[in-house]
Amino acid sequence: MISTLLLLSQTHDAELAPPDVPIATTLFFAAILVAVIVCLALEEKLHAKKSLIVAVFASICLFLGSIMLDLPFGPYKIGDHLIPIPEYITTIDWSVIAIILGASLFIDVVSRSGLFTWIAVRLTKVSRGDPVRLLWFYGVMTVAFSAVLNNVTAMIIVGSLTGVSLGKLGSKDKLLGFLLIEGLLTNVGGLLTLISSVPNIIVGTTAKISFMAFFIKAAPFVVIATVVTIVMGAWLFGIKRLVTDEEKAEAARLVAGFDENDGIESVAFFWLSAVALTLFILIIATTSVIPHISQLGMGFVALSFATFILIRYKATVDGFYQGIDWDLLAFFAGLFMIINVMEHARVLALIGNGLTWVIDLGPTLGTGAVLVSAAGFSSVTDNIPLSAMLAKIISGLPGPEGAVRTGSDPLWWSVIFGANLGGNITPIGSASTLVAVTIIHKYEIKLSFAAFVVKAIPYALVQIGLATVYVLVVLG
Repeated sequence: MISTLLLLSQTHDAELAPPDVPIATTLFFAAILVAVIVCLALEEKLHAKKSLIVAVFASICLFLGSIMLDLPFGPYKIGDHLIPIPEYITTIDWSVIAIILGASLFIDVVSRSGLFTWIAVRLTKVSRGDPVRLLWFYGVMTVAFSAVLNNVTAMIIVGSLTGVSLGKLGSKDKLLGFLLIEGLLTNVGGLLTLISSVPNIIVGTTAKISFMAFFIKAAPFVVIATVVTIVMGAWLFGIKRLVTDEEKAEAARLVAGFDENDGIESVAFFWLSAVALTLFILIIATTSVIPHISQLGMGFVALSFATFILIRYKATVDGFYQGIDWDLLAFFAGLFMIINVMEHARVLALIGNGLTWVIDLGPTLGTGAVLVSAAGFSSVTDNIPLSAMLAKIISGLPGPEGAVRTGSDPLWWSVIFGANLGGNITPIGSASTLVAVTIIHKYEIKLSFAAFVVKAIPYALVQIGLATVYVLVVLG
């Protein structure tokens, strides 16, 4: 993690150096970024998969970047060797790809043990079949998992449980509401601790905010935002409590007929999966502090657990490979290439300069505007380089009356809240919301880019509004 932060720091130090790209070139590539967003929004009308859309734009960006920009094409030094790795390979965040691939495979195999069915049925029984109570259980579980795991893994696990539970209750018509709310809550839960998301780590480290100080300041907002999001979700999606005696009796009849042991074919594999899932969560949550594992990263952990659990099906592992969502992986690969070119074209630097002007508006207006602006930009660009850039800018600005900005300065927190919550505005705003949309499509529920924005924007506006008030009034 330390080496990653140093690399980010060095990268963005270079980005903040005197501009060496003509402004016309920057604006040209900014227009391309807008075109990418528009095409993704019109995905269904174009009759094209999102992976193909970003692949086309990634090819265009790399080709034009090789002509108009000073892209680093290698060779790159790995150990004592110079390796001629192409630019389009080095720009991909392979850790994210590995996490999605490994976690998806691991969860897919574990689900064959009947463990998720067992958990889902137990939760359903405790809820007595009441949809609102079940929504609260899954909402809180999503926030808790997102706080200790990465958001993608949390969404994959909770999404799998949700599908099983609602299927058992015969309530698949509520799947869209449940999965969308859970996707939005992953970014709320990502605010809870210093290690819950990469923007937290980048900004928190720069501002010298301790783990406990971060938790104490962020926890009240996370609780409020979770409650508001679940209440809004139940209302907007028409998820209601069971009221009549007939409804309760029918739910009781359904729940009574559930047997959590039905899906367990092998007791030994069930317990192996339970132990493996527990270890997976614990190791993913503590990867950054485990010797040697911290250097290998969460992607290695996810792929290793997937490899070992696949031994159970060693003769038929190819069947699991066929179930991998290659469209999602290809989409992320292409998106990383586009964002990297945008960095070299200084599109993100242009955004950073604009936010510097916003900061100068004053401690109240400027701080609130930074939070809203960071959220807006994070909804369409990678929030990691944006957070690193803003952290660098703020660290160089004097505080009130020339004092050094401490970790309690609300300007730091405006970037943290904005970068995380901006992911709830669009499906490409964060990896977890994109995974949520992918799971929704897996159940053959139609949800386009534009439809996601329409459904998600009320939650995002309320969350960002609450965050602005919280930062200015409580943390200000």
